[in-house]
Amino acid sequence: MNTERKIIFLVDDNPTNLSVGSDALDKHYDVLTFNSGTRLLKMLEKTSPDLILLDVSMPEMNGYEVIKRIKNTPETAHVPVIFLTAKSDGESELEGLSLGAIDYIIKPFSPPLLLKRIEVHLLVEAQKRKLIHFNNNLRQMIDEKTKTVVELQNAVLKTMAELVECRDVITGGHIERTQKHLRILMEALLERGMYQEETDSWDLELVWQSAQLHDVGKIAIKDKILKKPGKLTDEEFEEVKSHPLFGAQVIEKIEESTTDKTFLEYAKIFALTHHEKWDGSGYPCGLKGEEIPLLGRIMAIVDVYDALVSERPYKKAFLHDEAIKIIVDGSGTHFDPDLVEMFLEVSHEINKSAVLHGLK
Repeated sequence: MNTERKIIFLVDDNPTNLSVGSDALDKHYDVLTFNSGTRLLKMLEKTSPDLILLDVSMPEMNGYEVIKRIKNTPETAHVPVIFLTAKSDGESELEGLSLGAIDYIIKPFSPPLLLKRIEVHLLVEAQKRKLIHFNNNLRQMIDEKTKTVVELQNAVLKTMAELVECRDVITGGHIERTQKHLRILMEALLERGMYQEETDSWDLELVWQSAQLHDVGKIAIKDKILKKPGKLTDEEFEEVKSHPLFGAQVIEKIEESTTDKTFLEYAKIFALTHHEKWDGSGYPCGLKGEEIPLLGRIMAIVDVYDALVSERPYKKAFLHDEAIKIIVDGSGTHFDPDLVEMFLEVSHEINKSAVLHGLK
């Protein structure tokens, strides 16, 4: 139990009232008296009491003016104030309570009643502080739990992405590179306010993490095709083209076992639509123009760019400028023209990212 004596400031311009009030309280509390609001405010600059008993009718600065100053100062706004005054009309009491006082006690007062009301208010304030402390701790616990859940989500995404990449050794590093290129393009998109109505609802961090699963459907492709060191036959390519649909099915299966599906919804869009083309000639659904989700249209560009600047058994790596020309040539057919323009604006950053990942 806390036995520390509480500190009460008593403010009244009448010396008799100060003496009577102090005598009534000093057996239970440490009481400091002030004969003006000005002196009280100066003391509040140095120390904060547990409660203030404040007269209303004082020269120079009345109690209403004093409490306004107290409540408008962040360092003292939390201090409870009780008006202790001879003004007994309802209008005055209402004004005092409206300004932030917790009680309004009429003089002359009964000392036992004053003590009891102070005791109750101090108990309420103590409970409020405990509740605030509890809420702060609870918020911290929730933040820590949320961080743990996010870290777990990211670990699951990364593990699944690495599983795909371990099988598809020919395109090693593709997932990490496209993820980084995607982030550069998305941040530029958000900064410039393009497609703002749609992007306002995005959780950028989840979008970025979910991009790792855009090729998760390759898990279903046979090793002899996925690891083939040469160009694919038409039949083999048709099987490869099934990976967006299978990827979406894999993610839907995971969704059945979780309540927080946001990051999986992003991942499903990436997996299903990153091979769709602006003119409708892509796969697997043949979507056209803005029928293709924005995330799929963005991924289409960075996915193709990385494939172009990466070496494959059946081709050499294109230079950055050569890859950019191919992307530009695909504007309006393969790619969203507006996104191509945005890609060109940040292409130097994309190139720098590729260099850092050893592609140049």
